[in-house]
Parts: sequence; structure tokens; C-alpha cells
Amino acid sequence: MIKTGMDTNATYDTIILGAGAAGMMCAAHCGGRTLVLDHAKKAGEKIRISGGGRCNFTNMRAGPECFISNNPHFMKSALSRYTQWDFLDLVQKYDIPYHEKTLGQLFCDDTAREIVAMLLAEMERAKVELRLETSVRDVTKTDGGFTLTLIGGAQLSCRNFVVACGGKPIPKMGATGFGLDLAQHFGVPVTETRAGLVPLTFSGTVLDGLSSLAGIALPVRVSCNDTSFDEALLFTHRGLSGPAILQISSFWRETRPIVINLWPDGDLLARLTEKRHENGRRDITTVLGDFLPKRLVSYLAGLYGWKGNIADLNNEYLAKLIDQLSNWELVPIGSEGYRTAEVMIGGVDTDALSSKTMEVKAVKGLYFIGEVVDVTGWLGGYNFQWAWSSGWAAGVAIAGST
Repeated sequence: MIKTGMDTNATYDTIILGAGAAGMMCAAHCGGRTLVLDHAKKAGEKIRISGGGRCNFTNMRAGPECFISNNPHFMKSALSRYTQWDFLDLVQKYDIPYHEKTLGQLFCDDTAREIVAMLLAEMERAKVELRLETSVRDVTKTDGGFTLTLIGGAQLSCRNFVVACGGKPIPKMGATGFGLDLAQHFGVPVTETRAGLVPLTFSGTVLDGLSSLAGIALPVRVSCNDTSFDEALLFTHRGLSGPAILQISSFWRETRPIVINLWPDGDLLARLTEKRHENGRRDITTVLGDFLPKRLVSYLAGLYGWKGNIADLNNEYLAKLIDQLSNWELVPIGSEGYRTAEVMIGGVDTDALSSKTMEVKAVKGLYFIGEVVDVTGWLGGYNFQWAWSSGWAAGVAIAGST
């Protein structure tokens, strides 16, 4: 299936640009003579490194409410017709062992390479050709479809052209904005794009304080723009990371604060009252160290001026302290950007696409799928599910028109 040479002026029913999750899923369902092109040395490299090498390949809770888009209804069609359960059936068909980690996240027991191998096997079954280390210089529309000019001069033609080359995150792996450039080349509108699922950064005295807490992790509730996530937070030398921060980063915009609740569950006032009765001569910071990391307590005590034996602190004082713990407001100066981002927010405007087929309404035979489209999932396997669902939707639509 993997070819190294390139036939000049070869003709295909479908050419797919991008051998990632969406592209390989689409290829397995297109039918006809299908070619997948990718500039990388191996297929599915983002799959391979995802989930710490074990690939969080879907989420049992995947639904439209777990996605961000300028059109919150667009993804409903593909997600409802190819669901997480459909992909799980495929995983089970290939006897790939998996487990649920947290919050419905499904991971391979062994290695993400099993998912890549499964998709390659599905492409092999469908007699798909795969050409790696192959880059496209230009794409033009013709009466019968499209002509691709490759770097090196070879030309290929096809009736259907599918753009599945992802977004801008992790440029060291070769990620580029080429898919967005192709959209604009064909007059397809693109929404504003930015890094998502990414650590947030700070400066000045705020950064000095946060970096002094580097390495501390704890469960929190983080809120921004009327959205909240209850997951773990990690302090780093650059600011804040961890699942809770990655999640909220997709909703945060410049100059806006995030609010951190360091004690999201339980009645802390009742717990502190109990401690006051047990040993009222203990300092409040020592008592709080029973519930929260001591370094964090020491930092916050300096920030808010907490001091005194707990027996000397009335309920009003404790209530104010708890409010400070529950509403710690910080204003990031930015994010770590595409260098470490897991996804791109924004992309090809969904108003230009058919939600059923992923085809560009104004350009017959042109499709956009996966991350390049303005559909972005939460952290936890949702973006892979969008890749499977959108890739499948385009593939079966192409097969039906072949």
C-alpha cells in the first residue's frame, strides 16, 4: 500500500491530503481508486504521541455539547451517524485492549501504534494507496475535478479532493496552516484561529509567585466566560497547566481573568470549625495545610494576610478566607501557543460546508475534515471522535457518489 515513487499524471477518484486520524478514516470508506498523501515519514504521527503514547481514542460521553464552534449545531450530523460506539466496535474488532481512565476517556492498554496499525489495515482492506514524504505545491480546479502539482513537478488528478492535513499545533512535527491556505485559495472562508488546550502564561510578580509553586498539582474548579471545569491543575515555571487549565484555555481570551476554586467539593467551613474544636491553638496556615499543599497555603497566606490561631478566628473571618480560596482570580498574559497546544480553535467556516457530507457547498468535490474545520472538542478524546466522525461522513458521501 505504501508507495515510494510517483507516477506522473496519475488519475484517482479521490485524493486525500493528510494521513492523520481523519484522513485515514476517510480513506477507508471512500471506495474507488483512493490516494492518501502526507509530507511526514510515517502515517498517524499525532495519534502515536497522543495520550502519553496510549492514545485517548474517544470518549464515552462524546456529544455536541463537548465541542466549540461558531455553529454549535454543525457537528451534530456526523457525530450522530458515526458515534463513539461505532469506533469502539472497530477497536474491538481488531482486539485492541483498552480501558476507561476518567470522565469517559478511553485509552489503549498498550500503545497508540495499535490504533495506527488498525487504520492502516482498514486502508489496506480498501486498497488505498499511501504516499509519504510527499508535499503538494499547488491545487487547481478543473472541469473534471482537481489537479495537484507536487514539489518535484509531478501532477496528479482526481474527481474528489479531501483536505485532512490538520491545524497549526505542534509545528515541530511538521504541522502548518496549509489546509487553511487551501481553503482561502478556493474562496472558502476561514474563521479566526488560535491555540487551544494549551497552558496559560503569566508575567511579573504573579509569575514569580506561581513559579515558586512549580510541581504542585491538585484538583480544582477553573472558570472563565461562564464555563467551568473540575479537573487537576498543575503549577509550572511558566504559569499554569494541567487538564483543568487546558480545558479552560479554549474558552479564555486575552485580558480576561480566570477564577480558580481551590476547594471545589465539600463544606470547608465545617471542616475548619471541627479543627477549631480539636485544637484551637494551631495556626490557621497549619490547619489549612491539612487540606491543601503546604507550599500553596504559605503563598496564599502571604498574598491574603492569613494569620492567627484558629480559635481566635470567628466564622466571618473563616468565611472570607474560604471565599478567597474559592475565587482566586488571575489574569494570564497569554498561552504557550501552538508550540504546545493540542488543538487549533477555529478553522474552515462551517457555514461553507455541508454538515452531512463535509463537502464545500460552492466547490463540488472539495471536502474539509478533522481539525482544519471550525470544530474543536474538549480535552479527553473528543477531538479524535470528531476526526473519526467527520472522516467517515466524507468517506461514505464520496463512496455514494462514485
